[in-house]
Amino acid sequence: MSTATSATTGVAGRYASALFDLADSAKSLDQVAEDLGTFRKMAAESADLARLIASPVIGRPLQTKALLAVLDAAGIKGLTRNFIGTVAGNGRARELVAMATAFLAELASRRGETTVAVTSAVALSPAQLQQLTDTLRSVLGSTKVSVDARVEPDILGGLVVKVGSRLFDSSIRSKLQRLQLAMKGVA
Repeated sequence: MSTATSATTGVAGRYASALFDLADSAKSLDQVAEDLGTFRKMAAESADLARLIASPVIGRPLQTKALLAVLDAAGIKGLTRNFIGTVAGNGRARELVAMATAFLAELASRRGETTVAVTSAVALSPAQLQQLTDTLRSVLGSTKVSVDARVEPDILGGLVVKVGSRLFDSSIRSKLQRLQLAMKGVA
């Protein structure tokens, strides 16, 4: 079994570590990583899928059947499909996104990649993502940088960049909050 890292602690980390070992043995790390990335994106973009995953009301058999149908429609098969089906059947479906995140973090760590979480108000174009990745490479001094881009309209504009435990918040929302606090101090 893999050694535990900060990304692989807790239930999600243990499941992700087990999946990592299985995928490594089957020489399908890249396929599983791609499938889990697709699954995470689907869960983030579909409120219905997020509710299905998180619902304590839906019984395990029905939840598992529904998740497998979603995976089939998305073209996710093999080890990833079996893993998600097993996890849902064990009553841990609400942890699936965290498991996917932990798996991808473990894979990036073992490949020597630095994963950077970037949140923007609107989706970044491929050219913007490439420019951001190049800038992060030069700032971090790392040749392998993986950008995990998320869209959160609530930040209004700008970017929130998280590298490890460091957070760089240049969002309009936080600037307005700082301005509001400064104005309270003057009044």
